[in-house]
Amino acid sequence: MATSLLALLDDIATVLDDVSVMTKVAARKSAAMADDVAVLTKVSAQKTAGVLGDDLALNAQQVTGVSAHREIPVVWAVAKGSLLNKAILVPAALAISAFAPWAVTPLLMVGGAFLCFEGFEKVAHKVLHGGEQEASKLDQLKQELAQPDVDLAAMEKDKIKGAVRTDFILSAEIIAITLGAVAQADFWTQLAVLVGIAVIMTVGVYGLVGGIVKLDDLGLWLSRKASSTAQAIGRGILWLAPWLMKFLSVAGTAAMFLVGGGIIAHGIAPLHHLIQQWREAAGGMGWLVEQAANAGVGIVTGAAVVAVVTLFKKLRGQPALAH
Repeated sequence: MATSLLALLDDIATVLDDVSVMTKVAARKSAAMADDVAVLTKVSAQKTAGVLGDDLALNAQQVTGVSAHREIPVVWAVAKGSLLNKAILVPAALAISAFAPWAVTPLLMVGGAFLCFEGFEKVAHKVLHGGEQEASKLDQLKQELAQPDVDLAAMEKDKIKGAVRTDFILSAEIIAITLGAVAQADFWTQLAVLVGIAVIMTVGVYGLVGGIVKLDDLGLWLSRKASSTAQAIGRGILWLAPWLMKFLSVAGTAAMFLVGGGIIAHGIAPLHHLIQQWREAAGGMGWLVEQAANAGVGIVTGAAVVAVVTLFKKLRGQPALAH
């Protein structure tokens, strides 16, 4: 009996030793995976920054014409729609990575070309008839709000639907770029990074949008305070708010060319190698040379796509650059 007991204790000790070793291995693997997820999430966030600026500007503009007390509810409704969009796009991206990995690069190229197209189309609009178009949109909005029988609830729902549709395109670009960054990782790392980026981008974008659309209210509230310091800060915020919107729009457009051009250049091996040679030759300023080259590729790509789309619209009898 004593021998049996000792044998049992020895077996238990062996099992516990095995459990200890396996736990250490699992912990190391988990830590390594967590490191991979953190690194890939950071890389993906940097690559999707081009979409972020435009996403901020577009969504902040979506609440134009909405009464002040309905701005945050509208932003919240669009944020929920954005989460639903990403809940559709993330599984689709994982399915593509699992069953058609060859499609990742072409999808990235299409996404990059679309970014360049949007950027160049915005520049063309601004150069050709930006001021007139903005004035006409503002006049149209004023006329709609002046109508006695206008249905503000219906107008709000239309704005939310339009914003969610726009978000679907931008979210698809974000997920496609992220998928390209994690294409070589295992399934669980891909899942963690895609979900992480989806949540971070949604919370970040719509949290900032909520803050941006309330900047004028904050400035107005401070400007009515008794303190001269608060009044000065309030006036400063009121002055800054429209300039912030303009900066976001310009920065978003520039980032579209940088990110979109970078994706296109990376997908064309000879061009990518040429840009890398330029970077190495430039030494310490190599990063600037690479960014300038990516921007140039983005501008050329955008111009080419806009030209094709414009020609196609003209052949169909549609107005060109009807964005």
